[in-house]
Amino acid sequence: MIYESTEVALSNFAPRVSSQIKSGMILAAGRGTRLGALGRQTPKALLEVGGEALVDQALAGLAAADVKEVVINASHLKNQIEAHLKKTIKTPTVQLSLEEEPLETGGGVLKALPLLDRAPFFAINVDTWWARTLASGLEALKQAWRPETMDALLLVLPTVRATEYVGRGDFMMDGIGRLARKNESETVPFLFTGAQILHPRAFEDPPDGAFSLNKIYDRAASSGRLFGVSHSGRWQDVGTPARLAQARAMADDYRQASLL
Repeated sequence: MIYESTEVALSNFAPRVSSQIKSGMILAAGRGTRLGALGRQTPKALLEVGGEALVDQALAGLAAADVKEVVINASHLKNQIEAHLKKTIKTPTVQLSLEEEPLETGGGVLKALPLLDRAPFFAINVDTWWARTLASGLEALKQAWRPETMDALLLVLPTVRATEYVGRGDFMMDGIGRLARKNESETVPFLFTGAQILHPRAFEDPPDGAFSLNKIYDRAASSGRLFGVSHSGRWQDVGTPARLAQARAMADDYRQASLL
């Protein structure tokens, strides 16, 4: 694939006022199979870290980023999520996109697009603890977002700063933020945090049925329209019992420190 020249690409990154992203989506339809019995009883969205449900932490981050409308997809144990949102949520405005069977991340976003006004939007994986730094990550995404150049902009984290992460990273990033997938045998310096801005055009001519957002990323990368921006805050995936326990321990440490 031949990309536009570096000079042309850089011209699209001239400083300007940050983009106004007014809608967001929280991806909360997964089955939580890696969580074992806990995932069978409780949807990931309602797991608590630091005394607060993960979905509420994601909503607070979106509200702080001035997002007005949020879509949350739900499938596994969706009645629990519906009941929680009716009981607790006031702002931002929330709509549910219900799935009879989980459509995976890409299929879930595709189904929800009509609720997102067909404009660029934030998308956030719910199974993440952000140590109250999600809003700053979303602001970094807004500052870097260039719809003329990008179909997807991912919030990434240097693996050297992910203290509890065990893996070989997800992406390489060049000097203007363009991302490239690693080969299977490679170790690369950035991992994906689960927060991003997506452009609706990335979902034109989509795969049939359930599909992963990885298909969207790969297609954007093949045309040079997949980019990343580095997150400066804390982050912890909570998709397994061990990682959930680590996040809860870190959150307790944060709370204790704030009382000193």
